[in-house]
Amino acid sequence: MHENVTHRKKRTSIGHRVYAFISIAVFLASFGASFIAYRVHRGQIDTYFKNQSLSNAVNFASFVDGDFLKELHDVVVTDEYMQLRDLAEETDNEELIRDYLKEHGLWERYDETRALLIRYLRNMSDIEYLYIMKLGDAGSNMDVYLIDDDDNPLYVTGSTEEDYLAIDGTTGIVPPTISHSEWGWLCSSYAPVYDSNGDLVCHIGCDINMNDLMASQERALLYDVLGSLIFTVLVTILAIHCTKQALIKPLDKITDNMSRFSPTGDSDYEKSGVIDLKIRNNDEIRDIYLAIQSMQKRIVDYINDIVVIQAEKESAEKDVRLKEKEIGKISKDAYRDALTHVGTKIAYTRKTAEMNENLHSESKFALVMVDVNFLKTINDQYGHAAGDSYLSGCCSVICNIYKHSSVFRVGGDEFVVIVTGEDYRNRNKRIRQMHNSFDRSYKRTDTDPWLRYSAAFGMAELSSDDRTIESVYERADKEMYRQKAEFKKSLGLDPEAR
Repeated sequence: MHENVTHRKKRTSIGHRVYAFISIAVFLASFGASFIAYRVHRGQIDTYFKNQSLSNAVNFASFVDGDFLKELHDVVVTDEYMQLRDLAEETDNEELIRDYLKEHGLWERYDETRALLIRYLRNMSDIEYLYIMKLGDAGSNMDVYLIDDDDNPLYVTGSTEEDYLAIDGTTGIVPPTISHSEWGWLCSSYAPVYDSNGDLVCHIGCDINMNDLMASQERALLYDVLGSLIFTVLVTILAIHCTKQALIKPLDKITDNMSRFSPTGDSDYEKSGVIDLKIRNNDEIRDIYLAIQSMQKRIVDYINDIVVIQAEKESAEKDVRLKEKEIGKISKDAYRDALTHVGTKIAYTRKTAEMNENLHSESKFALVMVDVNFLKTINDQYGHAAGDSYLSGCCSVICNIYKHSSVFRVGGDEFVVIVTGEDYRNRNKRIRQMHNSFDRSYKRTDTDPWLRYSAAFGMAELSSDDRTIESVYERADKEMYRQKAEFKKSLGLDPEAR
């Protein structure tokens, strides 16, 4: 005890050395500070160009006629125009495009809009490109150019290119982005153009050239990095030397001996490789050594019990993981339909049970009941593989319409949609969209029968008189069967035919 007290009084604190290392770290922080300053400056510049690009796109969008651009788009996406455009590009003959637009009464408005775009572009020296295009929607990655400046031929109208920025054309203002492509560094923004009905028609694209700015920023960053690197190397050499003498060498001795520690299962410390050194340091290093030695002795004393406990624990954890995996698979299979990947009848039952508990405190919703037509006929005449393809295709039509709602397969050829959120606010529009989608598909007589999707459907909304969701379901189901009978009657078919 007396010897230990004497050791404590003579011990010199490692804290003094730590203070020296902290002083060195302050110099190292200059590297991080220069980098942060660069990032802040870069962020400010990026924000400025993004705001400038978006402001110009929005400003020019206010000058153009959305109704005309919708009319122009509907013309240039036709097969007739696309064939003419390919010929014009192949022969480098702009007159073909001009004459075609004149025939359709579009040329004067086209020429006026293009002239306005060119004047705006010439007056704004910072703008590299200004153009009008129809961006691809969520299901397409192709953009269609409508009007471009006079640096491009007229037959650029109607040309398509892959949307390398992956922009969803169904949105309004597209947040500005800075990207690097074959055109160099560009800050791009897209402002929406609407027609008189408030429908999104196309976007005004505005690109600002950032090549010179990016090059200057890269040079500045390179100079900062080189300067910081040289300073860091010098400071690191000094720090390594000091740290090696004060800490590394003593710790190396401890580490080397720790690697030899291998408990044998008995109480012989020497056979188990318990650390045993002569540490000359009279500081925290010696305290660490003594703590490690004490810990290793405790490990040797209790190793047998620890091994048994650990083995039991690992076995129990393995059993739990296996059970959780099995439960997870069962739960997934039970709630997700294997063919269409929508919810199952079990999932629907559970969902409606939850909704029934607080039926009128929930947000407003509606149910759409869908019954696939002709499934039995497809199965009987073309086989169940064709029937599965037909059913999956019909389900895809439903899911594409109701992207913000839950879809469930509640029978062999029956689906239910719980219409909520944005879909509920546009519920009547969604019904019309689904009617049009199935109608177009069924009228495609040039394709295989199992690719001509057809279904009857009915919608009912939650009313104040409803006490359970089942009453909403019954009204939707009744409306569906009414429409199904009318459809079969219009075809001269038996209403009971599948």
